Amino acid sequence: MLKRLPIRLRLTAAFALAMLLVLVGAALFVYLNLKADLDESVNAGLKTRAAAIAKSEAGGHLPSAGAGGGQAEESFNLVLDSGGRVVDATGGVREQVLSASEFQRAARGPITLERSLTGIEGATRVLAQPLRGPSVASVVVVGQSLDDRNVALNGLITSFLVGGSVAIVLASLLGYALASAGLAPIEAMRRRAAEVSLSDEDERLPLPAAHDEVRRLGETLNDMLDRLRRSFDRERRFVADASHELRTPVAVVKTELEGALRTGDYGPEVRASLVAAIEECDHLAQLAEDLLVIARAGEGELPVRRESLPVRDVLDGVRERFADRARERGRTVRVDVPNGLRVSADALRLNQALGNLVDNALRYGEGEIVLGARGASGGVEFDTSDQGPGFDPDVAGRAFERFARGDGARTRGGTGLGMAIVRAVAEAHGGWAEILAGDGTTVRLWLPDRLDGAPRGA
Repeated sequence: MLKRLPIRLRLTAAFALAMLLVLVGAALFVYLNLKADLDESVNAGLKTRAAAIAKSEAGGHLPSAGAGGGQAEESFNLVLDSGGRVVDATGGVREQVLSASEFQRAARGPITLERSLTGIEGATRVLAQPLRGPSVASVVVVGQSLDDRNVALNGLITSFLVGGSVAIVLASLLGYALASAGLAPIEAMRRRAAEVSLSDEDERLPLPAAHDEVRRLGETLNDMLDRLRRSFDRERRFVADASHELRTPVAVVKTELEGALRTGDYGPEVRASLVAAIEECDHLAQLAEDLLVIARAGEGELPVRRESLPVRDVLDGVRERFADRARERGRTVRVDVPNGLRVSADALRLNQALGNLVDNALRYGEGEIVLGARGASGGVEFDTSDQGPGFDPDVAGRAFERFARGDGARTRGGTGLGMAIVRAVAEAHGGWAEILAGDGTTVRLWLPDRLDGAPRGA
C-alpha cells in the first residue's frame, strides 16, 4: 500500500514517523524522570514524618498528619503497639492499615506499600517501620496520597499528547515542503522532458545547481538523450539517402520495361509480366518518394512552396491520374467543388496527399469516390469519401502513424505510409488531417489560407 503513494507523501510520512518516535522517546524519558523525582519526594516526606513521630513518641506527643509539608486530609500517621492495635492516630485514616504479615515485617524493618484506603483520595503510599525505645509502641505507619503526583504525571501526558500532535502536524507540513523542494528539480526535468524533441539538439533537461544525485541523474539522462539523437539522425539520414538512391535505379528499370513493352515482340504472358513489373516500379518509386517525404518531415524541413491554386483544377488532375485504375475496378472518381474556390498550397505536395487518399480509397474502399472541397475556418477543407467499411478498429486510432496497417490491408499492397504523408503535408502547410465518423469512409484535409494555420475546429 505504501509503495503506491507518491514519493512526496512517503517522505512526509517518514518524516512524521521519525518525529513521532522522537517525541515518544522524549516523553517517556521526561515522564520516568519526573515520576522518579516525585516518588523520591514522597518517600523523603514519609521518612521525615516517621522520624518526627519517633522523636515525638519519646516526648509523648504525636505530630499532626500535615507535619512535613502534606495536607492532613491527604495523609495520616498511626502508632501501633506490639499487638498491632492503633494507640495513636492523626489525619484521614485511624484504623489499622497493615495485615498481620505486613505488621510482622514492619516490626523487623521498614516496608513501603501502595494501596487504596478509605478516607484518602486515590492511591496512597504507606511507610511502616519499627519504633525503638522505652515506648510501648512497636510500629509507626505514615501514609501520603499520590493524587497530586498522579495529577502532575497525567498533566504531563496530556501536554505531550496535545503538544506532540501539533508538533507532528507542523513537522508533516515542514516535511512535505522539504520533500517538494527536494523533488522540484526532478519535476522541472519531467516537464522539460515532456517537451523535448529529438529533432532539436539544443533542448536539454535542466540541471540543479547542487552537485548531488539529482544533478547526476539529469546529466545521465542528457547523455542518453544525446545518444538517442545521434541514433535518430543516423536513421533519418539513412532513410533519406536510401530514398535518393532508390529513385534512379527504379526509374531506369521502368524505362527499360516500357521500352520492351513498346517493341511488341512478346506473347500475352510476357505482356502481362511487363505490365506487372511496371506497376511494381511505380510502387517502388512511390515508396522512395514517400520515404523521402517522411525523412524530410522528421527533420522539420519538408519544403513547401505555396501558391494560389484553383481547387477544381487540382482535384480534376487527381481524378484523371486515377481514372484508368478506377475504371479497371468498376469504380468512378467524382469531383464536387464550387467554382472559383482557390487554395494557398504547394501543388506538388497537395497532389501527393490527395493522391494517397484516392489510392487508399481504391485499395480498401468501395463504390464511388468523391473528391470534395469547400471554404471553411479560414482555409479550405478537402474531403475524400467512399462507401467502404472504413478503417479497422485497431488502425483507426493510429491511422496517421508511419507503417500503420491492419491485418486485412497487408494482403492488398501498400506500405502504410500514405496517411502519414497526408498528415506531414497538412502540418507542413499549418493544417491538419482527420478521419470523420459516419457512413462510409471520409478523410478530411484542412489547409489554411495563411502559413501559421488555425486550431482544429476553429
